[in-house]
Amino acid sequence: MEKTLLSFGHGFSAQALAKVLIPQGWRIVGTTRSPDKAEAIARTGVEPLIWPGSDVSALLPKFSNILISAGPGPEGDPVLAALRDDFAAAAAGMRWVGYLSTTGVYGDHAGEWVDERTALTPATKRGQARVKAEAGWQAIPDLPLHIFRLAGIYGPGRGPFAKVRKGTARRIIKEGQVFSRIHVEDIAQALVLSLDQPDPGAVYNLCDDDPAPPQDVIGHAAELLGLPLPPAIAFEDADMSPMARSFYAESKKVSNAHAKEALGWRPAYPDYRSGLAALLALEEA
Repeated sequence: MEKTLLSFGHGFSAQALAKVLIPQGWRIVGTTRSPDKAEAIARTGVEPLIWPGSDVSALLPKFSNILISAGPGPEGDPVLAALRDDFAAAAAGMRWVGYLSTTGVYGDHAGEWVDERTALTPATKRGQARVKAEAGWQAIPDLPLHIFRLAGIYGPGRGPFAKVRKGTARRIIKEGQVFSRIHVEDIAQALVLSLDQPDPGAVYNLCDDDPAPPQDVIGHAAELLGLPLPPAIAFEDADMSPMARSFYAESKKVSNAHAKEALGWRPAYPDYRSGLAALLALEEA
């Protein structure tokens, strides 16, 4: 296997993957729009590429493994919009293409379970944009596409501890509300396993084993820190941004059974309790 990866929109999840692959001798090129982010990317051992602004189409035939993390914007999927024809032309020579989507494509299921066979009925514009993007990638002939539908991502630098410490955290209570989550390192491990055993056309839900109400996670973070329980506020009374409020429009439990069976994947952090404990230990190290 040629150990090269072209990473579009080299963000949080892609950086976690690179942290695993680079010690194994992989060459990774990661795109970003920001010169400042390019400098940060370079410090991790990834070759940064400012895009748009560089001739990425010429690079495509040189990389047999491609990761697309860039999310759709108002004009749709930015990579598809700019490079659809280039991907189509180079598809036959590609080994693995991974697209990072979201479990938001399933929409609201009133707290019930969903899996990869569940109909895609997103309730938000973000979810609808993801469904359209998935379909666009799937429509490219011969593309060895693997879709990863990610639950709510947390990890180093992205957890509830900062807000709890500042006293700005709140436990938003909405009856029946439940979310699935995943530690970013568990995303990376699933991607590594998929790279090791490509299965074009595959779709995987990536989440932990323990969907839970959001207020439970905030409460446990406070408990770990030895701080007072943040105040409970009814969803109807909470002062929230439209985006934050939109997350509460959907309630579901996401099954990861297919990823476990097909990839042999097991999350290192099977629930928020183990994940938060690891984050806190990392902060205190």
